[in-house]
Amino acid sequence: MNNQTIEIPIEDVLDLHNFNPKDISSLLENYILECIKKNISSIRIIHGKGKGILKKRTLAFLDKSPMVLSYSPAPGEAGGWGATIAELNN
Repeated sequence: MNNQTIEIPIEDVLDLHNFNPKDISSLLENYILECIKKNISSIRIIHGKGKGILKKRTLAFLDKSPMVLSYSPAPGEAGGWGATIAELNN
């Protein structure tokens, strides 16, 4: 097992393609918390269009997170249904 910690820059875009679906909830929780600390109020989460596994896990997390005010599909030029825009509770 490789339990390396991966550091990713905290920005207003998070691409989930390189992460294991089982890690999505904890990743989003930690990432959004760090965004809030940096006063980032809106993030684009890229989950892709494939089989929908990353999207399903992302939306399930966003549905129940008190750190998220609202979310919606990204506009076409920002990924369309392959990405989600989340407004954070700063």
